[in-house]
Amino acid sequence: MASVGKGDAGAHLRPTTDRIRESLFNVLAGGAYDDPITGSRVLDLFAGTGALGLEALSRGAAHVSFVDDGRKAQSLIRQNVGICRAEAETRIFRNDVRRLGINKDQPFDLIFLDPPYGKGLGEKAIGAAMDGGWVAKNALIVWEDSAEIELPERLDLLDQRKYGDTRISILRAARV
Repeated sequence: MASVGKGDAGAHLRPTTDRIRESLFNVLAGGAYDDPITGSRVLDLFAGTGALGLEALSRGAAHVSFVDDGRKAQSLIRQNVGICRAEAETRIFRNDVRRLGINKDQPFDLIFLDPPYGKGLGEKAIGAAMDGGWVAKNALIVWEDSAEIELPERLDLLDQRKYGDTRISILRAARV
């Protein structure tokens, strides 16, 4: 996959580090989750640079939709999608992820949720995604944050890993 750059500190964009991204995808591909990537529809919330969604695409996802409301993030996502020549398999939404609205397409099988650290935005975003029909039943949610997350009642925690100040939680949408 092409490098997706370092983000933009001024716009508060911090892409998942290469080391964490590699570890995360090794966990996902390790067999415990019945290959959640190949052929999947991926939703990348708080997409930033688009690194997580583009990594999933490079590993066999069928489609990725990126959601971020920042102008700089939108620009970086478009640039990185172009570098990867992935325009046909992607869609970019400029939305506040806490107010997604109703999904007019098929729900997503794999969701990456990488909110700004320590602000409690993940709970609101995943709630909006579930309420709006963005999350498929039994979807896998990968939630990156620096603090312990408040587990929404419709999700089951499957795994949690720490990488320095980053905590990755893997959840299943059992009750959409």
